[in-house]
Amino acid sequence: METRTARLTILIDPRKKQLFEEICASQDLTPSQVVRKLIRQYVIDHAGTRELPEWMSPPAARGDTAEKQAEK
Repeated sequence: METRTARLTILIDPRKKQLFEEICASQDLTPSQVVRKLIRQYVIDHAGTRELPEWMSPPAARGDTAEKQAEK
């Protein structure tokens, strides 16, 4: 897992931001959690031939089960 963080600033339409925050809250997630998950999946899907760290590999490639993923 990552040990350091970096800030990413984006510009978004205020109405979309409000709706996004409401949906995140309804799922008991923070917007940051959802954005990190989206970015992680995007990197996995579009990495091409780049070698990814083990912690960033798709769950199936690591042998993770749905139960293990739910624990994370």
